[in-house]
This record gives sequence, structure tokens and C-alpha cells, in this order.
Amino acid sequence: MSIEHIRSFIAQDMSIVDNVIRDKLHSHVLLIRQVSEYIINSGGKRLRPALVILSAGTFGYSGKFHYNLAAVIEFIHTATLLHDDVVDESELRRNRETANALFGNAASVLVGDFLYSRAFQMMVEVDNMRVMQVLADATNTIAEGEVLQLLNCRDPQVSEENYLQVIRFKTAKLFEAASRLGAILGNATPEEENAMSIYGMHLGTAFQLVDDMLDYSANNQDIGKNLGDDLTEGKPTLPLIYAIRMGTEEQANIIRKAIEDGGKDGFEPVLNVIRQTAALEYTKKCAEDEVATAVAAIASLPDSENKKCLLQLASFAVTRNH
Repeated sequence: MSIEHIRSFIAQDMSIVDNVIRDKLHSHVLLIRQVSEYIINSGGKRLRPALVILSAGTFGYSGKFHYNLAAVIEFIHTATLLHDDVVDESELRRNRETANALFGNAASVLVGDFLYSRAFQMMVEVDNMRVMQVLADATNTIAEGEVLQLLNCRDPQVSEENYLQVIRFKTAKLFEAASRLGAILGNATPEEENAMSIYGMHLGTAFQLVDDMLDYSANNQDIGKNLGDDLTEGKPTLPLIYAIRMGTEEQANIIRKAIEDGGKDGFEPVLNVIRQTAALEYTKKCAEDEVATAVAAIASLPDSENKKCLLQLASFAVTRNH
């Protein structure tokens, strides 16, 4: 079963989610509509809302709140992207100009705030305190992850443990929330809800690990941004952390200096050290381990087409090139 099969399986549901997104993007303020629609319609994978749909389906949910919550998850994710690109001074995402490059930093930050507040309006409509708790906790944890990442920038002393903490807070937490929400709507048992939470957390971690690997191994067209952006921003991701740990003192110093000055001496010397220390292979192995944990977490759930799709998503996480 391919990723295309998954998209086909949930196409009707995701079409409804897209309609909810378009409806809830409405604002009487023209600039809010322009920026929101630009970023929402810029070709994202919609993985997080898809997780809400698949998780709810796994537990036989037959209502309509999963569409709203899938849109909420996408709004929160989009708000983080808007804020991220301002903080990182990024100019390219998904092969298009970033919103901040097109509309300016002030508009991107403020529209991000609009999306956060709209998401919370939509949460209230579901009228489920457990749902609100999960989403409020997730949003707060994501904000903590953003600040942790900021503190780590230009710091070559960041450990693998600290790096993984940033991933689990900043990226994987929303995957976890999306997976958990479907289980809550489907009246899953506490054990089943916990299984989906573990699945989402480790799936999200794997996705970020592969993203960090692709920043040193893919091409611009595939990943939709400039190769080496993480290095330019001074982010000590796992390929760099591992290369420092395993390289010679000379090799480690090349990486340390690149992290501190954003790779001003060139990208190629850094790539050479990464290749010589097999840092990308190590990063992929870590991603595969995360996926194995995710798959094991839901192994005992009843077999269904939704569960098959969740397992295929896990496979896609580590085999993709974009």
C-alpha cells in the first residue's frame, strides 16, 4: 500500500477538512485572508490533519468533530510555520517564497496569532474538555520547543539528548496530539489512547529526523527549500552533532565553526565531514528506530484499513525524499 493509496482512502474526508479550513479562514480583514490562504494553499502534505482522520477512523468514530479538529491541527501547524520563518529569516518553503518574504515579518507574526486564536475558537465548539486540554498542552509545549531551539542556535555543544528534546517538543508534540485526538473522539480505552499517543510522538520524531537528514542529502526541488538552510540558521541538528562526536578533532572543528558562523566558509567542507563520519546513515537509523517504536505501539489495535494506513505512514516517514 503506497502513500497515494492512503491519500485516496481519506480523499473524501480530507476534502471536507479543506472546506472547513477555507470556511474558518474567513476574516473581514483582507490581509489576514491573503496571508492565511497563501500559506495554507502552498502544497503541504497535510500529515497532521490526516492523522486525526485516520486515528478517529481506527476507533470507529462516525461524527463530524474530527473534521474540525483536523483543521485546528493544521491551523496550529501553519501558525508555527509563519512564526518559524520569521525567526529563522527563511525565504523559501515548499518551493515558494515564505509569507514573511512576500508580506513582511509583521504580517506573518500577526496572522500566525490569528490562526492560533481561530484554532482555539474552533476547539471550544467541540465542547470536550479533554480535547481542549490536549490541544492547549500541545500548543504550550510547542512554544517551549521553539524557545529551546532558539537557545540552541549557534551552539556546537548541544547534545543529542537536548536536540531530541527540541524535536519532541517542537515537532512531534503536534503529531502526538493529532493521533490522540482521534482516539478521544472514538472513545478509545486509556490504553488505546496511550498507544496512539506513543505512535504519534515517535512518528513525528522520525519525520523531523528525516527532514534534518534531507537538509544535507536531498536537492532543493525535492525538499522545497534551500539545502543547508539549517546550517545557515546555526541549527545543530543530529547529522552535525554526530559528526562532531565521531570525527577527528580537525573534522569536529570544521563542524563547530560552521555551526557558530552559519557555514560562511562553505557548505562543501561540512558535507565532506558528514559523509566521512556516516552521519546521515546514523540519522536514518535513529529515524528507523523511532518508526519501529511507533509501529510496535499500535500493534495490538484491531486490524482495519485505517490501521494499515497508519502503518504505511510510518514506512513513508523514513523512505521519502521530500
